[in-house]
Amino acid sequence: MKRFVKSLVLAGVASAMLGGATSVMAQRGGFDPEEMRQRIMERYQEQLGMTAEEFKAVQPLIEGVQTKQRETAAFNRGGFAFGRGGGRGGGGGGGFGFGGPPPAEVEALQKAVESGTPAEVKAKLEAYREARKKKESEYTEAREKLRKVVTPKQEAQLVLAGLLN
Repeated sequence: MKRFVKSLVLAGVASAMLGGATSVMAQRGGFDPEEMRQRIMERYQEQLGMTAEEFKAVQPLIEGVQTKQRETAAFNRGGFAFGRGGGRGGGGGGGFGFGGPPPAEVEALQKAVESGTPAEVKAKLEAYREARKKKESEYTEAREKLRKVVTPKQEAQLVLAGLLN
């Protein structure tokens, strides 16, 4: 059981990291993001005990959850990964770590914090919160769609993998 959990956790972490790091690594050669994604999906299929035909129906739901998970995480890491030099984000280019570029609301809030008026900060903060709430709602919907098509045992496995809660 520990091996199974470890496998699914590693697959989840790897899929989350694929969000933004893949293009950089692909440019350097030796890393095929599509091959990695396929391996992760094969691992899910195996761990869920599904035939290829069964998994074909579930795979888009899993991918949807992963996408919404990454999008939600982009809001959750906020300014921590979005640095402009020294301090919290490191790097001098304002990069956003493995998740690709930050959502527009994160960038707008960051700019308002750096040089906006209190009214601008308040407005950008509200826009950020609304956008984050929407992404969290979409993430919840994606998880519920997936939960509805799996058995209780498969659901438990997906919970352990970090795809469901």
